[in-house]
Amino acid sequence: MWRWTWRRVCRWVAGRSRGNVAIMFALMAPMLIGGLGLGVETSLWYAKQRDLQNAADAAASAAAGDASSNYTVVADAVAASYGYQNGVGGVTVTASNAAACPAGGNACYSVTIAYKQQLYLLPVVGFRGDTTLQGQPAQTLQATATATPSQNIHDYCLLTLATTGTALRTNGAPKANLAGCDVMSNADATCNGHNLGADYGDAAGADNGCGVVQTSNVPVVSDPYAALASNIPADPCSSYPQEPAKKKDPPLPASNQWSGSVSWSGTKIICGDLQLTDDVTLDGGPGSVLVIENGQLDTGNYTIQTASGTTATIIFSGTSGSYTHAPTGSGTIDIQAPTSGTWSGVALYQDPSLTSGVDISAAGNSPTWDITGLVYLPHANVTFSGAVNKSSNGASCFVLVSYTLLINGTADILAHGGCTQAGLGMPSNTLGSRGQLVN
Repeated sequence: MWRWTWRRVCRWVAGRSRGNVAIMFALMAPMLIGGLGLGVETSLWYAKQRDLQNAADAAASAAAGDASSNYTVVADAVAASYGYQNGVGGVTVTASNAAACPAGGNACYSVTIAYKQQLYLLPVVGFRGDTTLQGQPAQTLQATATATPSQNIHDYCLLTLATTGTALRTNGAPKANLAGCDVMSNADATCNGHNLGADYGDAAGADNGCGVVQTSNVPVVSDPYAALASNIPADPCSSYPQEPAKKKDPPLPASNQWSGSVSWSGTKIICGDLQLTDDVTLDGGPGSVLVIENGQLDTGNYTIQTASGTTATIIFSGTSGSYTHAPTGSGTIDIQAPTSGTWSGVALYQDPSLTSGVDISAAGNSPTWDITGLVYLPHANVTFSGAVNKSSNGASCFVLVSYTLLINGTADILAHGGCTQAGLGMPSNTLGSRGQLVN
């Protein structure tokens, strides 16, 4: 009997419980739906916020990289590539080029992307966001990024100034080693079978294989050293003795034949050819200048060298004609350029007014170049072979500027990277800029 009674009571309670649960669920349904909506929609917000931030970061970097009056167009285009088109679907893209920089100043670029996220479940519990989208409740999500332009500058150890044709080229497939060196042609550059090992190969025309990283259509590099010609002293010479071409020709005067230690103060001018008859040590003190007017420097089989603590600039000047205005012979030029003053960093300099008698057919080989500083040959067609090392007493710095350049064989620029120490400002180019996020 008691078992029958117990079953009846359980059935009665169960019936009453189902009714209570139904009532309780009806009362709690809005809260449950609201909680579910909050979880689902806030998860969506977080995902959308990350996407917005990625888009803002990319747009700000691109705007700073452009750094022109079109920066807003660039920012809009990048944001649109992420699916955020300005003025469409509740999206607003705002770009500025006068944003505050963390390090100070107001030269940074900022991009803010605002997006209206439509609400679906949260309005059930009364949350209607802060705006509307197509008449429906929505919440504004926003991301901001700030970037600063960072210039991409290449410093060149080889620069060719010709602006037509192929100004920089290699013959065949030389085993050149220009690692750590950037090269630049103001026209085309063509390297057959070998990239020279140069870190960057740039060309105002087409770069065909020169450099580990190759870039075409870069800005032309203006001649950075032509203005130095105004410091060449006036020519005082009345004649220009030349080396005998025939037995009956008169020999060079003793003043044009050097050997041993040669000293002078300031600037020394040689009229005509200068011939080494033995090894020569230049001991004219820091900043000495040797000007050769309408003549060559014939090294023969000898070495011309700056003494320890001494620097020198050798200048070839005069008039165009039948003269040779260049180093010749199979000896060695071991020169350290001045580290300050008018000719700071300049080792060899051809007057840019000279247009003939300036070509060099075996640079770095005949004669050998052990040079710290600039070799400036603005109208010369140069063939570069052999190795260029630093001078015995100078820093590791070498820059060659020529009209055209053909690199043969095992052309090599040995230890380098010390041009600041050597007092030389290298030719350089700004290949646009890239934006760097700062906030």
